Amino acid sequence: MENLLPIFLDSVFGFIALFLLVKVLGKTQITQLTPFDFIAALILGELVAGALFDKDIGIVEIGFSLFLWGTMLFITETITQKYKGTRGLLEGQPSIIIRHGQLIREEMKKNNLDINQLQHMLRAKDAFSIQEVAYAILETNGTVSVMKKSTYQQPTRGDLNLVPEAARLSLTLVNDGEVIWDNLKEANHTEEWLEDELKKQEVNSVKDVFYAEWTDGKDLFVLPFVRRS
Repeated sequence: MENLLPIFLDSVFGFIALFLLVKVLGKTQITQLTPFDFIAALILGELVAGALFDKDIGIVEIGFSLFLWGTMLFITETITQKYKGTRGLLEGQPSIIIRHGQLIREEMKKNNLDINQLQHMLRAKDAFSIQEVAYAILETNGTVSVMKKSTYQQPTRGDLNLVPEAARLSLTLVNDGEVIWDNLKEANHTEEWLEDELKKQEVNSVKDVFYAEWTDGKDLFVLPFVRRS
């Protein structure tokens, strides 16, 4: 029981100190954290959590650690604000993942981003097909900003008083040179059909396809590998 009071005091002090530190450093939202901010948050939390169960560490030590780390964070933020050249190193840089409707495979590999992850982020931006996207930019906080092709931008069919069309979900049939057999079956198509559709677009083999997407009522959307000379 005698250990409860020190833990209580350390917890309250750590909470207040972290709260004030966040207020001083800025109002960055959790969804806007850069990799550097994320590391800083982990370390600050670890400093307080570790101190709670270390009998040799008290309020003075916690306060000093938070002050020291907070000072380094403040200096770093000041440097990035004053010297723009340091932002790329400390905060990262946005990456263009889709340009002119084409997937940039090199940028995806550099950011450890696969097709499934990209599709998930695009759907969160109301882009349910890669065909709809003119540009997609992977931001430094891990989110994706999307600019749709003009065909898929507002106004909507309702704005133009047009007859509504049935919603159609796109299916990925080829990903990085491999056929997604479950999706091909879901689309009620065969391997022969897929090969014929690829040949119509002058693609000789599935292995030459980086990405292929099928939507009912539309032609097969194919992005072949871009061979650099």
